[in-house]
Amino acid sequence: MKKALSFVYLLLLFVSPGFAQKQATWIWYPGDFEIWLGNNMQNRRTERGTFLPPFWKLDSHYNLIDFHKDFDLTQAEEVDLFVEGKYNVKIDGKAFSGFPKRITVPAGKHKVSLKVFCQDRVPAIFVQGKNVVSDATWLVTFEDKEWIDETGKASDQSGTTWLKAGSWNFNDSQTPPSKFKLNTKELSAVKVDKKAGSLLLDFGKETFGFIKLRGLSGEGNVNIYYGESREEALATATCETTDFLQIDKTQKRDSTMELTKAFRYVNVQYDGSVSMDSVSMLYEFLPVADRGGFRCSDEQINKIYDVAVYTLHLNTREFFIDGIKRDRWIWSGDAAQSYLMNYYLLFDSPSVTRTMLALRGKEPVTSHINTIMDYTLYWFISIYDYYQYTGDKAFIQQFYPRMQSLMDYCLARRNKNGLLEGLAGDWVFIDWADGLSKKGEVSFEQLLFARSLETMALCANIVNDAPNATKYNQLATDVKGKLFSSYWNESKHALVHSRVDGVPTENVTRYANMFAIFFNYLDEEKKQAVKQHVLLNPDVPKITTPYMRFYELEALCALGEQSYVTKEIKDYWGGMLNLGATSFWEEYNPAKKGAEHYAMYGRDFGKSLCHAWGASPIYLLGKYYLGVKPTTPAYATYLIEPQLGGLEWIDGKVPTPDGDVSVYCSTKEIKITGAAGTGTLRFKSKTKPVCKQAEVRSVNAGLYEVTVEKGKSYVVNYRP
Repeated sequence: MKKALSFVYLLLLFVSPGFAQKQATWIWYPGDFEIWLGNNMQNRRTERGTFLPPFWKLDSHYNLIDFHKDFDLTQAEEVDLFVEGKYNVKIDGKAFSGFPKRITVPAGKHKVSLKVFCQDRVPAIFVQGKNVVSDATWLVTFEDKEWIDETGKASDQSGTTWLKAGSWNFNDSQTPPSKFKLNTKELSAVKVDKKAGSLLLDFGKETFGFIKLRGLSGEGNVNIYYGESREEALATATCETTDFLQIDKTQKRDSTMELTKAFRYVNVQYDGSVSMDSVSMLYEFLPVADRGGFRCSDEQINKIYDVAVYTLHLNTREFFIDGIKRDRWIWSGDAAQSYLMNYYLLFDSPSVTRTMLALRGKEPVTSHINTIMDYTLYWFISIYDYYQYTGDKAFIQQFYPRMQSLMDYCLARRNKNGLLEGLAGDWVFIDWADGLSKKGEVSFEQLLFARSLETMALCANIVNDAPNATKYNQLATDVKGKLFSSYWNESKHALVHSRVDGVPTENVTRYANMFAIFFNYLDEEKKQAVKQHVLLNPDVPKITTPYMRFYELEALCALGEQSYVTKEIKDYWGGMLNLGATSFWEEYNPAKKGAEHYAMYGRDFGKSLCHAWGASPIYLLGKYYLGVKPTTPAYATYLIEPQLGGLEWIDGKVPTPDGDVSVYCSTKEIKITGAAGTGTLRFKSKTKPVCKQAEVRSVNAGLYEVTVEKGKSYVVNYRP
C-alpha cells in the first residue's frame, strides 16, 4: 500500500505545474532564418518560365554558430538533442564524442553548449529536457574569438558579441525551420468552360496557390496560362505567368505544379492523347487571424474594407510582399505600409520583424535596401512605428548595431550640403508618376532622412547610447532646419519638390508636403496652407497609385478632412470595384479604359491586380475613423478620436498588445471598451455630453475628454 501511495505521489509531482516539462523550441542566430527564408522565397519568381531573381545583393546566413546557456539543476536530467547540421556538444567545455542524440546533464551549475555547422540550411538546435530546453534566452555567436596557447591554456578573455537566440513558433522537434511551409487547402473553380483540348477555369476572385491536375494521363503537352483577368489568361502569347508540361504517362495520376502562381482565371490547353478528370488548386496562406474589424452605415465602404482585408492577407506570406503575381519580392516601401495595416488588422509582430530582418540583411552595407534610397529610410521609420505600436525594446537592443551601420552608410553618402542626393547605384523612387523629377536634392528624401535620424536617436536612448542619441538628434535638427530654409516657398505656401545645383525649383508636388503634416513637422498655419494650396489644389499633379494615395489621405485625415476622404475612398477604391476588382491594384487611373487598366511597364498585363499597398483603407479607417492610436509605446497610453466622416455610424475593433479597443460611434452616442493601458476618448459635442461610467472633462469650447480604463466600457451621449 505504501509503495502504491509513493508512486501516486511521485506521479502527481511530475504532472503538477511546478514539475511540468518546459517547452523547447528551435533556435538560431537572430535574423539568419529570416534571411535564408527570404532568399528562398524571392528566388521563386518567374515570368513565362524564365527565372527572375532580385536585382539587389542577397546575404546569406552564418554557417557556423555557437549556442550556449548556463543551467542550475537540482538533479541530473536526460536531454534530447535535435540539430540542423554537423555539431559537437559540450558540458562545461568538455566535449562528448560523436554526434550524441541524448546527453545527461549533472545536477548543479553547468554550461551546455553546441557548435553547429550547416551550409544549405540555417544552423539550428532543439534541446529538450525537463529544465534544459532551447529557447530565446540562449546566447549565440558566429565567432567565439577564443584561442588556446602553446601550453594548452584557453584564453581568459574574449571580444565575442553574444546575442539572444532567434526563434519563432517551431515547437516540434520533427519540424525544424528548414521544413517551414505555408498552409494550403484545396479549392475548386466556381466556373469551368470546357472545350476540346482546353479548360478555362474561373476561381471567382483573385487567389494564389498551386494548380493541381487530377487524373492526368496520356501523352502530349499541357500548357497552362494564368491570368488575374480573363483577358490575360486568354492572351497565351503575352500573359505574365505560365506552366508547360510534357506528359508521357498512360496511367492516371495527379500532378501539382511546382511553383505557386497568382490568378483568378486559368487557361489549360492540352493536345495528343492527354486527358484529365478535373483541375483544382491548393490555396496557399499564412494562418494568421484578424483581430481588428470595421463596419459602418455605408455598404460600399464595408465592401472596400473587406476587399482590402483580403488583399492584405494574399500579400501576407512568409513576409509582407509587394504583390502576388509579378515580383513576389520583399520591397521596403511596400512593406512599410503593410506593417501599418497589420497593426490595425492582424497585430502579428513576427511578420513585421521577419520582414524587417530579411530586408536589412548582413554586413557590409554596399547599397540602399532594394537599391532605393527612400526604401532604406522607410526601413528606419518602420522601426519607429514598430516600437510605438508594440513597445518591443528587445528587438531594438538586439539589432541596434545593424541600424547603426545602415545609418553610417546613409551619412557617408551625404553631399557637401549635408543632404541626400542620388549617387551612382541609388534609385530615387518616390512613386510611379509620369514626369516626376528625381534630379538633385529632392525634398521628400530629406524629410524621410530627418525622420530616420529621429528614429536612430530614439533607439540610441533605448540602448543607453547617450553620445549617439545626442549626435542623431542634432543631425535630425540640422536636416529639418535645411528642409524648411531651403525648400519652403512662401508664395506657393508649400515645400518645393527639389533643389538642383543648390537652387530651389518652382515645382510643387504632394509628397514632402503631405508627409510633413502627419510627421507633425508643420505648425498649424503651414498645415492649413498646405491643405489648401497642395492637397486640395487640382493644379498640383494628382497621385494615381494606391501607394501614395495612402499617405495623401492620411495627411487629409490628420487635418480632420474625413468627410472628404470618405468620398475619395468611395471614388478611388470603389472605382476599382466597379471594374470588377476582387483585390486592389498596384495602380488605378480612372481615365484609362478597358484593357488599358491591365498594362504597365510596357507589357500588356504587367500591372499587379493584387498589390499590398492597395489595402490602405484598413489603416485609414482604423486610425482615423475609429480614431485609435498609441501616444506612448505599446498603448501604455492611447487616444480614441472617433470621426464619422459623413457616415451615420461606425463600429469596429483595434488590436493592441494587450487586448482590443472596441469603438462604436453614431450621431447620438459613442460606445468604448478599453484595452491595454489608459486611453483618452476625445470628441466634439455641441451640447454637454453625458457619461454615467466616468467623468466628462471639458478641454475647451466644444471639445471633451473621458478617461478609458482597461477592460471597462463607456457610453457617451453627445451631439456632434
